[in-house]
Amino acid sequence: MTRERNLRNVLTACALMVALLSSSVGVASARSTRLAQTDPNNLAVTGSGTNALGQLVTFAGTLDITRFSQQGDALVAVGRLTGTLTNTATGVVQQVVQTITLPVQVPSATCEILDLELGPLDLNLLGLVVHLDAINLEITAVPGAGNLLGNLLCAIANLLNDGNPLSDIAGLLNRILRILG
Repeated sequence: MTRERNLRNVLTACALMVALLSSSVGVASARSTRLAQTDPNNLAVTGSGTNALGQLVTFAGTLDITRFSQQGDALVAVGRLTGTLTNTATGVVQQVVQTITLPVQVPSATCEILDLELGPLDLNLLGLVVHLDAINLEITAVPGAGNLLGNLLCAIANLLNDGNPLSDIAGLLNRILRILG
């Protein structure tokens, strides 16, 4: 789980770096980005990349996640990115204060459609003997991009549930942020 969390942090940091550099200096590529997780309200972000002129640019700063919300069918984190962007070739240092919105990946849950368990069955019909061992039939729907039937069956299975799951998740995450300070 820690390895997955570190991988997610690195991928999020890479997306941050690309968004930051492309909006600030016209980035061609991001070489490396590091997101150090110490305090959930104050994440250290460092990285380097090249701008449109092929010059090396570095960034050092922090990301403060201020809230979570729903945009369409996606859960997003909204935060404030602050730090310094340095062009190592020219020595130009630029202060960055930018509100950013990052998609949050919610693990796709499965929807249980049917769970049927039958014990052993023995039939004796006029000399014809049929023996059937125990059967366990599980049918689950997996929602997600390209899973049309899984999306449809999960939507039908959740028709009687209250509320919108993404808005519920965003509300819970916002409460956690308020508790943390």
